[in-house]
Amino acid sequence: MLEAVFGHSDDPDSQSAIAEVITQCKTALDGFMPQAGLLFAAIDFDHALMLQAINQAFPNLELIGCTSDAEMSDELRFQQDSVVLTLFCSDEIEIRAGVGRNMSEDAIAAAQSAIEHAKRDRPARLCITVPDGLSVNGSVILNALHTALGKHFPIFGGMATDDYRFQATYQFYKTEVLTDAVPVLLFYGEALKFSHGISSGWQPISTPGQVTKSAGSEIYTIDDQPALPFYQKHLGGLNPVPEHPLAVLEPEDSSFYLRGCLPNSSEGVLQCLAGVPEGAIVQVSTASRDDILTASKTAIFQAVQSYPGSNPHIALVFSCDCRFKILGSRVREEYELMRSCLPDTISCSGFYTYGELSPSSEFGISRLHNHTLVTLLLGT
Repeated sequence: MLEAVFGHSDDPDSQSAIAEVITQCKTALDGFMPQAGLLFAAIDFDHALMLQAINQAFPNLELIGCTSDAEMSDELRFQQDSVVLTLFCSDEIEIRAGVGRNMSEDAIAAAQSAIEHAKRDRPARLCITVPDGLSVNGSVILNALHTALGKHFPIFGGMATDDYRFQATYQFYKTEVLTDAVPVLLFYGEALKFSHGISSGWQPISTPGQVTKSAGSEIYTIDDQPALPFYQKHLGGLNPVPEHPLAVLEPEDSSFYLRGCLPNSSEGVLQCLAGVPEGAIVQVSTASRDDILTASKTAIFQAVQSYPGSNPHIALVFSCDCRFKILGSRVREEYELMRSCLPDTISCSGFYTYGELSPSSEFGISRLHNHTLVTLLLGT
């Protein structure tokens, strides 16, 4: 058995909000004790107060979480400026939390520390993580986690956010509020079953080009020519805009992932939201709002169809802040479309991120995505 309960409040007062969330969770638990949890909370809450309240209500909870730009659950559907707590219960699956600090100083050491904190004497099956979305290039911390866990180990989650202030995001580990950190949940047990779906709605519209020089989050040349003009020539000379990310295909993958590009790109350099490796094939892409919303259903269908059992209980959703901004007033439709495609027996929660973590395909390597929606189904 692996099940989850949720508490979700949009009360602006931190103490009242977390009290409401805890009451909802205790009612749904009906006497069961949770083993682990995920907390997603808007940036302006008193996060330390919330973590202390959760610890008092559920001592020794294996808890991680982060600040989020919008939150989702079956309780309140899509909300901004809210807090949602997901609690996991299981008599077959072991879930343990860990954290690595000071990512910007040494991402590999931070990732290794997080995994060591959560490590047990048997192989882990799955990792969920919600790292700092600003202090380190997201693809760097994902590569560091792969160094600790293995290249093909399934890693899911999203990068913490700060409501587009781009100042500081916060990560939660048990009773600690951190920044520049990588918290993880590791899942253990052969009984665990999971699947995922991933979709964006964007499709390539340009001729392909190969990245021939890049470093960090910058692409210098594509096909040995300045990268920015490659982008601009396919959009009538326009500078990069969120509506047109790059579709990136790496040699090991069968499908592309998206990488957002920043409008302050200049001097021939294409500034991206995260790294794009040399050798990758890139194309400029586009999507309508209807395409973006249709993709939310596609991600759900993929996850449900590929689930290896018959009875998933939990759906965790990680959607991109760029989708939120581009959809505008239609963003609430995204959750409603997802929920309409899930059986009533599956409970759902999630948040909007600065980058989504997931394999690009069912058996692919986990990548950092932009502009994308990821659905993770869990059960036994």
